[in-house]
Amino acid sequence: MSREKRDHDVSLSMSGEDHTYLSPDQPSGWNEEDFAQFVTHDRWRFARTMLSDPHEYTLRRNALSATFDDAVRYIREHGYTEYYGGRPYQALYFGDHKYWTMGAALPETILINRKPRFADVRALSTDREN
Repeated sequence: MSREKRDHDVSLSMSGEDHTYLSPDQPSGWNEEDFAQFVTHDRWRFARTMLSDPHEYTLRRNALSATFDDAVRYIREHGYTEYYGGRPYQALYFGDHKYWTMGAALPETILINRKPRFADVRALSTDREN
């Protein structure tokens, strides 16, 4: 399938709203202010099942889908590859937090994670002291 055909097929408008869905490989078009608005206004929950690695998450279902997709794209465009448990992840350090997804394809990405920026450094320091 040609790129033009694929891009056309994924450009949909939501009934009653003026939003265009971009294909997963297109840039977000966001700047730092856009991402800051998303992380400030979205709902973040504490990940109770990961007490050994405290962090928060936000879900796709709680956000406007196009906005969530742009946030994921922004993380992947501006982030850096880090390894956790031997697997690579794109992590973005922004403000006081580190943001990452689990690496699934954009349409299957259902959450964005975050934790305080220096949490990993503090954990390493504590491990070395013991």
